[in-house]
Amino acid sequence: MTFHSIYAHGFARVAACVTTSHVADPSANAKAVLAAANACHEQSVAVAVFPELCLSGYAIEDLVKQDPLLDAVERGLAGLVEASAGLMTVLIVGAPLRFGHRIYNCAVVIHRGNVLGVVPKTYLPTYREFYEGRHFASGAGMVGETIAFGRLHAPFGVDLLFSAEDVPGLTIGVEICEDMWIPVTPASELALAGASVLINLSGSPITIGRARSRALLCQSTSARCLAAYVYAAAGAGESTTDLSWDGQTSIYENGVLLAEGERFRQGGQITTADVDLDLLRQERALMGTFDDNRRQREAFFRKVTFALKPPAADIGFLRKIERFPFVPSDESLLEQDCYEAYNIQVAGLVQRMRATGTKRVVIGVSGGLDSTHALIVAAKAVDLLSLPRENILAYTMPGFATGSESKTHALALMQALHTSWQELDIRTTATQMLKDIGHPFGQGEKLYDVTFENVQAGLRTDYLFRLANHHGGIVIGTGDLSELALGWCTYGVGDQMAHYNVNAGVPKTLIQHLIRWVISSKQFSDDVNRTLGAILVAEISPELVPVEAGQKPQSTEASVGPYELQDFNLFYTLRFGMRPSKIAFMAQHAWKDVAKGAWPPAFPSDRRKAYDLKEIRRWLEVFLRRFFAFSQFKRSAMPNGPKVSAGGSLSPRGDWRAPSDSSAAAWLEDLERNVPN
Repeated sequence: MTFHSIYAHGFARVAACVTTSHVADPSANAKAVLAAANACHEQSVAVAVFPELCLSGYAIEDLVKQDPLLDAVERGLAGLVEASAGLMTVLIVGAPLRFGHRIYNCAVVIHRGNVLGVVPKTYLPTYREFYEGRHFASGAGMVGETIAFGRLHAPFGVDLLFSAEDVPGLTIGVEICEDMWIPVTPASELALAGASVLINLSGSPITIGRARSRALLCQSTSARCLAAYVYAAAGAGESTTDLSWDGQTSIYENGVLLAEGERFRQGGQITTADVDLDLLRQERALMGTFDDNRRQREAFFRKVTFALKPPAADIGFLRKIERFPFVPSDESLLEQDCYEAYNIQVAGLVQRMRATGTKRVVIGVSGGLDSTHALIVAAKAVDLLSLPRENILAYTMPGFATGSESKTHALALMQALHTSWQELDIRTTATQMLKDIGHPFGQGEKLYDVTFENVQAGLRTDYLFRLANHHGGIVIGTGDLSELALGWCTYGVGDQMAHYNVNAGVPKTLIQHLIRWVISSKQFSDDVNRTLGAILVAEISPELVPVEAGQKPQSTEASVGPYELQDFNLFYTLRFGMRPSKIAFMAQHAWKDVAKGAWPPAFPSDRRKAYDLKEIRRWLEVFLRRFFAFSQFKRSAMPNGPKVSAGGSLSPRGDWRAPSDSSAAAWLEDLERNVPN
């Protein structure tokens, strides 16, 4: 398969289809289903679901017991099966079928000219407006059977799973309407047995508020079952003798809404989305209790296999990929995330100070984003502990490359917050150390190597720890999650170490939004907010290497890559264990066009960038080498700090445990083999 095909990266396209219903006219309904099926095939859809009893109409009452109607349903099905021979899409359609002495409300699974199986509805509502028990038998306990209608034969029962032999992870489980409204649903058993894509064919007439209930059930089922959930309800054309219909369609994945259709649409519609089968598999493997639950059950399912034969070419990508997976583009979600993240950090520090009896904290303030955010976390913590802000002992420690702007910002922020503050110039001590160890800079040579940089970083941390000893405080770490991932910190006596690191769980791309939230939510005074606003627009720099007048200051991102790409790589590596080739595929779709897709609220327009696949691949290689083969020893000895994001933490006591002497070869091989240069 080409790199650009979704089916090469563990995705599968699914569809929820609603056709215009023709009451008690199976021939017309079959034609409508076939037209939608052809459209799905043209869009390279793997699985398409249609509403409950769509071949006959749902609200036909006692007409469903009439042999002429049931005969017409079978003829309609036979024609649909024959016409599907050239279609890629697995079709799941609703039909009333005779079996034994009864009639069953069924889902018929059709693919490439064959009926793969027929699943009867288990739970028949016979309350309020529903009277299904009058017409149908329940499929409860129906296992291991075979049904015949016309010249067609197929497995029949509630024990069926449908698995694609050529699309890893694509296993389909089917339930029908009311089956999802009960406490223990068929979908739960199907998911535990291996179904990754759960299907619900629904009749479900509409009343006020019912759409919200359906959405809640679909979302919760997909979340609990770690599955995709594809839902299609009956729409226009159904009998309105006593009821009305809205044709609700929705597709969820692991609790996330991927797509939903227009309700009350006059005419048919097809709602599509690309579900991530790899993500679902990874989540199930990670969450061991999912399989523990399976082992408590004794259900047996028959697995019907089929060959989907998906296209190898680029068919587009019908999925919203956030540029910043740690930072939602939805304003209300971002507001909630920032509120929670900031208060998680504050609560962590409050508890640490309360538990240790610490009354003072020591922090180095550079004027950059990380130390700025750590300082305002510390300020809120001492406020909650009813301690004076003077108990924050803040220090700015200019070195050989400290810029006047960052120093000015640091001083202004400390003063505005009314902390204790002091300037400690480390240049004299650093020069002496470089001289003592025989470094050329100590003899006047302009050599700015890693030793030159780390002498400064180490001295700053050394000062802070000794100041904490001297004043009876604890050192607050400022380094963030992204720096820990890339190993962009000085080990030991350096910014890798602290008594407690409030930023350890916060990625670089989120910190700027946290500061914006602190400003907008008025956590502090106007003079504090003005300084915070000025700090937000400054370039990220470690300010360790001097530059000549007119030259650009040292840039962190020039060395380790753009943090916006590296945080993207980190999220999908840490949270889902995805292959580098898949991460590159997703990054290309997220970042290839500045004008496409939403940006986080208030993200500066002049900082909006696009990246082509070549750039994405280049920085992904840097990430893989640094994350897997270089920086683990720094994370293995990292100090305490709260987990903040569901994306994960890198604490060896939390989400991430790895050997310090690991190789990155397997990840680099995937990148080399599967991502074009």
